[in-house]
Amino acid sequence: MNISIESYISIFIHQTDLTLTNYVKGKLSPYNIAPEQNLIMMVLWERDGLTQNEIGQRLNKDKTNIARMAYSLERKGFVRRAGCPEDRRSQRVYLTEEGELLKEKVLPVAEEFNQLVCRGITEEELNTTRKVLSKMRDNVY
Repeated sequence: MNISIESYISIFIHQTDLTLTNYVKGKLSPYNIAPEQNLIMMVLWERDGLTQNEIGQRLNKDKTNIARMAYSLERKGFVRRAGCPEDRRSQRVYLTEEGELLKEKVLPVAEEFNQLVCRGITEEELNTTRKVLSKMRDNVY
């Protein structure tokens, strides 16, 4: 069996992800936020006060990873965490005033990045890409 590195789609996807992540990391660095932390912020800008578990479900990330990132965002002053009255084991995450203000700076960066990444790609191609990547993800689960 002849194996070449180019034949592995997973390697190509990984290399693409690294390129995109490094680019957006540079764009977000002036705002003291990492790309993964920004995902949490974007979820909270849509709906504030979610539990760490709810955030994890929306981002398809494990509880430990979300808790670590929420703690880091709390130390930076972008969010605050509070115990959940319905479930003492859960933590709700709320935007601070600084976290709300960050939205005005970061959302334009995210929108510009999305436009750059999608430039020259039709809506049909994007939908096909979403479907194919979803199938690949489901194959692993």
